[in-house]
Amino acid sequence: MKTPNKNGFFIDGCKTKFCEKEEIIVEEGKQLTKKEFTLAGLDCANCAMKIEKGVASISGVDKCSVNFATQTLSLSMKQRDEAEIIEKAQKEIRRLEPHIKVEEKQKGHISSATFLLEGLDCANCAAKIEKEVGKLDGVASASVDFVSKKLTIEASNHQLEAMQEQAEKVVEKLEPHVHVLPLEKEKHHHTHAHDHSHEHGAGHTKKMIVRLSVGSIVAAIGVFAPFSVPLEFLFFFAAYLIIGGDIVWRAVKNIIRGQVFDEHFLMAIATIGAFAVGQYAEGVAVMLFYQIGELFQGIAVNRSRKSISSLMDIRPDFANVKREETFQKISPEDVRIGDIILVKPGEKIPLDGKVIEGASMVDTSALTGESIPRDIKAGSDVLSGFINKNGVLTIEVTKEFGESTVSKILDLVQNASSKKAPTENFITKFARYYTPVVVIIAFLLAVVPPLIISGATFSDWVYRALIFLVISCPCALVVSIPLGFFGGIGAASSRGILVKGSNYLEALNDVKYVVFDKTGTLTKGVFEVTKIHAVEGVTQDEVLQNAAFAEVHSNHPIAESIRKAYGKDISENSISSYNEISGHGMEVVIEEKEILAGNRKLMSKMNIPFLESEEVGTVVYVAVNKIFIGYIVISDQLKDDAKKAIQLLKELNMKKTVMLTGDALAVGKKVAKELAMDEVYAELLPQHKVEQMEQLDRTKQTNEKILFVGDGINDTPVLARADVGMAMGGLGSDAAIEAADIVIMTDEPSKIATAIKIAKKTRKIVWQNIIFALGVKAVFLLLGAFGIATMWEAVFSDVGVTLLAVLNAMRVLKTNDL
Repeated sequence: MKTPNKNGFFIDGCKTKFCEKEEIIVEEGKQLTKKEFTLAGLDCANCAMKIEKGVASISGVDKCSVNFATQTLSLSMKQRDEAEIIEKAQKEIRRLEPHIKVEEKQKGHISSATFLLEGLDCANCAAKIEKEVGKLDGVASASVDFVSKKLTIEASNHQLEAMQEQAEKVVEKLEPHVHVLPLEKEKHHHTHAHDHSHEHGAGHTKKMIVRLSVGSIVAAIGVFAPFSVPLEFLFFFAAYLIIGGDIVWRAVKNIIRGQVFDEHFLMAIATIGAFAVGQYAEGVAVMLFYQIGELFQGIAVNRSRKSISSLMDIRPDFANVKREETFQKISPEDVRIGDIILVKPGEKIPLDGKVIEGASMVDTSALTGESIPRDIKAGSDVLSGFINKNGVLTIEVTKEFGESTVSKILDLVQNASSKKAPTENFITKFARYYTPVVVIIAFLLAVVPPLIISGATFSDWVYRALIFLVISCPCALVVSIPLGFFGGIGAASSRGILVKGSNYLEALNDVKYVVFDKTGTLTKGVFEVTKIHAVEGVTQDEVLQNAAFAEVHSNHPIAESIRKAYGKDISENSISSYNEISGHGMEVVIEEKEILAGNRKLMSKMNIPFLESEEVGTVVYVAVNKIFIGYIVISDQLKDDAKKAIQLLKELNMKKTVMLTGDALAVGKKVAKELAMDEVYAELLPQHKVEQMEQLDRTKQTNEKILFVGDGINDTPVLARADVGMAMGGLGSDAAIEAADIVIMTDEPSKIATAIKIAKKTRKIVWQNIIFALGVKAVFLLLGAFGIATMWEAVFSDVGVTLLAVLNAMRVLKTNDL
C-alpha cells in the first residue's frame, strides 16, 4: 500500500509481511523453468503479438513474451509440464504462422559470424541478401547492415561453417560483384572498403565520369547532326549502351536468377520502352540522368558512412610493447595481460591498463564525449581509445584487446544497426511488395486504356506506363531510412552514449516513465564526510583525528572516507590495542587513550551519554575515555547534474520519475525531495525492485515505455525487465555494457535527456524522408498516369528524391542544438 506523504512523494519501505510474501514467491518460482526460442521468419509485429497472446493462453505457462526485434520467444512455465507445454506452444505457433521455424536457444550452442560485403552500395540488394540468407535451413537469423556493409549470421555451432559457405553462394548468385570477406580480414581492407562500391564508389567515379561524358558526346551528335533516321538510331543506341549498358546487363542477369523487381529492371524496361515508341533522345537522357543521380547518390552515401565511422575512429593501429630491454611495435591483438607498453604524446592508448610510470593529460572524448582532458599519473587506470596529449606513459596491460573497452565499443557501434527499428522493418517489407504492385499497375496502364478509351493510342499509354515504372523505384526509402538510424546511433556515440540497436533508439521516443537506481546513478557512489559535530571544548579536527585512529585498519568505505577526510599519515605503531566490535564499531587504545567510534548501539552498549544526530546519512559517534566528544556524518553525494537531469526529463513531458533504492527510507526521501522526483521506494532488495517495475508496467498505457537507469551491476534483473535498460558505464564497466540496451560512458544522468532528444530528432528526420519520398512519388505517379509528367520528372522523382533524402538523413549528426 502506498500513500503520499506531506511532501507529495509516494514512499514504500520493505515491511516484514511484504518481504515474507516475496520469499514465498521466490520459493515457488523454483518450480518454474524458463526457455528461449528463436522464431526464424518472424517479420510481422502483429504476428508477434498474436503468437505471444496464443502461447500465453496455454495451461501451465506462467509468462510469455515475444521480442519482435530479435525474433525471440521467452517462455516461463511449470517445470513438471515443460515438454508438454513446449509441444503445445510449437503447435500453436504453427497454427498461427505456419512459415515460422521454431528453434530452442541453448546458451553456448548458438554462434554468430560476421562478414564484410565489399562492393555493397545498394539498399535493395542488401534487403535481397538478408531475405535469402535468412531462408537457409539452419540459420537462426540473418541481418545485413547496409550502412556498415556487414552480414551477420546466427546458427548453431556445428552448422555455422556450412551456413557460411551457403551464404557466400547466395551472395554470389544474387550480387556477383559483391565480395564476401570474413570480418577479421576487414582490418586489412577497411581503408578501401568504400572504394569498392556497388557501381559508383569512389574508386569508379573517374571511370564513370569518362563513360558518361563519351556517351553524352555521342548522343549530342545524334541530336544535332543531320542524319537519316536509321543513322540517328545507331548514334542514340551507341550512346545508350555506353551510358547504361551495365544497367541493362545487370537487369538481364537478375531476371535469369529470378530477381525481377529491382531498380535495374525498372530503368531498363522504361528506357528500352522509350526506344520502342521512338523516343530515342529521351531514352538516352533518362538513362544518363539516372546514372548521374546514382553517381551523386553513391558519393553522398559513402561520405555519410565515412562521417558516421569517423565519429568512432578509436581503433588503435599498434602498441609499443616492451620485449627484454627494447620496445617493439606490434598489433594490439598480439599483446597479452601483464605486458608493459609505452605510449608517446599524440598516440592512442591501445589497451586497457594501469599507469606504472609517467604523468600526462589524456583526451577521452572518443569514448565519453567529454571535451576537457583528464589528468592521469602513476596508479591511474586508463582505457583503450584515450589519446595521450603530452607526457610519456608506461602502462601495464590489464585486459587483452578482445576484452578491452575500445574493442567492445567498436563491436557495439558497428553491429548496432543489425537490431533494426520497427520502422526499418516496415520499410523493407513495404518495398518488397510495393515495386511488384506498381509494375502490375504499369502493365495495366499500358494495356487497358487503349482497349476501353476511344481514340487512345497504344504508344501514348505505353509511354505513360514507362514513366510510371521509373517513378516507382523505392530507393529513397530503403537507402535514407537505415542511414538515418545509423546516423542517430553515431550522433549518440559522439556524445558518449552507446546505443546497442536502432530498435532501442526508436523505443526512446515512447518513454514516458523513467525509473532510477540511486547509488552510482543519481549519486556519485563515493562516501564523503559531510558534517563534523564537536561538543563544547572539543575541536572538529580532534573529533576527526580520533575517528581516523579508530578506523585505521578497516577496509569499509565509511572508514576510508574518514581517513581520506583526515588526510594525514597515521602511525600504526602508536596503537597498542585494536578491537572490532561486530555490528557496533571500533575500540582502540593509543598512548593510553581509549577511543570508541561507531553507531549509537556502541554508545548505548558502553553506557556513554551522547547527543543523537538527526542528520540524514551514516553517523559515526566518537568517544574518548568513555566521554562523548562528537559525531561525524558521512553520506553519498549527488552527481553534479542529477537535478538538471530530472528537470530536463520533465521538460520532455515524462509522466513520472521514480527512484528505487535499497538505502534507508530517510536517505531516499531526502534525495527524492532534493531532486523533485515524483515517487521513491526505499529499502528494496533486487527482487523487490523488479516487483515495483512490474507494478508500474501494469499502470502504463500500451504504447508507453519504461526506461530504467542503473549502474548495470546490481540492477541487472531490473535492466532486463524494463522496456529500455540504460546503464551508467563507469568508464566501460563490463557488467553495464553487457546488461543494458544503452550505455552512458560519462556517468552523467543529464545524458538521458540527450539520448531521448537524439531519438526524437532521428525519428523526425526518418518520417520527414518517408513522407517526402512517398508524397513526391504519389504526385508524380498521378502526373505520369495522366500524361502530364515526362521521363525527366520521373528521373527526378526517383534519383533526385533519393539524393535529397540521404542529405536530409545526415542532419541527425548535427547535435549542437540538443
